[in-house]
Amino acid sequence: MNKQMTAAEVVAQLRDGMTVGFGGWGPRRKPMALVREILRSDLKDLTVVAYGGPEVGMLCAAGKVKKLVFGFATLDAIPLEPWYRKVRESGALELMELDEGMFQWGLRAAGMRLPFLPTRCGLATDIVKLNPELQTVRSPYADGEVLLAMPALKLDVALLHVNVADRLGNTLVTGPDPYFDHLFARAAERCFVSTERLEPRLELDAQQARFNTFERYLVSGVVDAPCGAHPTSCPSDYGWDMTHFKRYAASAAEDGGWQAYMDEFVRPGEAAYQDRNGGTARMGSLPLPVF
Repeated sequence: MNKQMTAAEVVAQLRDGMTVGFGGWGPRRKPMALVREILRSDLKDLTVVAYGGPEVGMLCAAGKVKKLVFGFATLDAIPLEPWYRKVRESGALELMELDEGMFQWGLRAAGMRLPFLPTRCGLATDIVKLNPELQTVRSPYADGEVLLAMPALKLDVALLHVNVADRLGNTLVTGPDPYFDHLFARAAERCFVSTERLEPRLELDAQQARFNTFERYLVSGVVDAPCGAHPTSCPSDYGWDMTHFKRYAASAAEDGGWQAYMDEFVRPGEAAYQDRNGGTARMGSLPLPVF
């Protein structure tokens, strides 16, 4: 029952051409320690499914992504993710860009083991024109309404980051917004989580149990990764690192910028990454953004 793994052991489970979903939302609670381990690997030709943040840009910059299925790609304070923008403008990506509600509906369909779910989202928009594979269905009831049939977004693997987990695969998301991580977990054949704090076994009271948004049977492995969401935020633990994001964004405008970023922050390993960002004391005390 001990599901503890290292980040390298998780990435060793992945294969070229897989469809991989990343939890979180934009620059918020992304599994960045796992993303950096993928960047150190030889994986390629991935289909990435995400409400995108820096994981999308970094994986695109590294040439890991064959197809991107997404609702957006942003760093919030930096509205358009810079490396995603650069790679997209080069024409190097196959894309399925979706309304955010359609994206959620696709994850729900996959988790329910349905081929699609009907929705009004996307009708009378260019989404259908830009994604000709999308189909409509007519209600079999008296209303006869025509609806968009959002196909299931089936994932080979989901990668998530949580605040607390135990070795059995129980998880807690203690921030104010769990986003749609539970849908990623259910849409995937296997789900791996990284966590700020790993405990041997969680014992939850009724108040704590509400932070457990998906069941442990869905979790295949757990990685102990303090500050593992950095440079994204991880409420209620720490905020995003805008100093790091500015350095990362600047690399997209520099000759050899991606290789320089990799050499400085990724290739030396996670311990060096933390050192170069001021250590876990600084990273874990970054103020939460106020909206």
